[in-house]
Amino acid sequence: MVDWSIFTLMKAKHRNAKSTRCASRSNWTIDRLPGLSDREQARLKSCGIHSTGQLLQQSQTPAQRQNLAARLQVHVQYVNKWSALANLAQIPSVGCDYCGLLLHAGISSPTQLAQTSLPRLHRQILKLQVATMQRQDLCPSLDQVSTWIDEARQLLLQG
Repeated sequence: MVDWSIFTLMKAKHRNAKSTRCASRSNWTIDRLPGLSDREQARLKSCGIHSTGQLLQQSQTPAQRQNLAARLQVHVQYVNKWSALANLAQIPSVGCDYCGLLLHAGISSPTQLAQTSLPRLHRQILKLQVATMQRQDLCPSLDQVSTWIDEARQLLLQG
């Protein structure tokens, strides 16, 4: 027989932790960023970029992204995409697991995420999941998407 009380207690602890925690920027190894081939990862590492934080430091402006694209010998649109993914991955509850989903749903920055309406974003993600995976059960919950938006807002307040 399963003791469900432990699951109820764990869920309550998670809910309380969510409401009191202050989001801090996450930094991931470059190999965790979705969509990068082994070759692209190796090129980034040869330019001294081993983490998402380092990628963001070297791609803050359009000129920096253009320069990095030239050093990597790739089109600047790839650097723009990787930079957007790394920027979204800074949000702890998004990380590298959901930054690609958000980007495909039309969200390209924590600022844009913080300004997006929860119902609209959840509907957009649900549409995307159904269109690409033919499954709506894989869609993150409203609570999860709400956490992404809340953490994006907290990060913007921190500067």
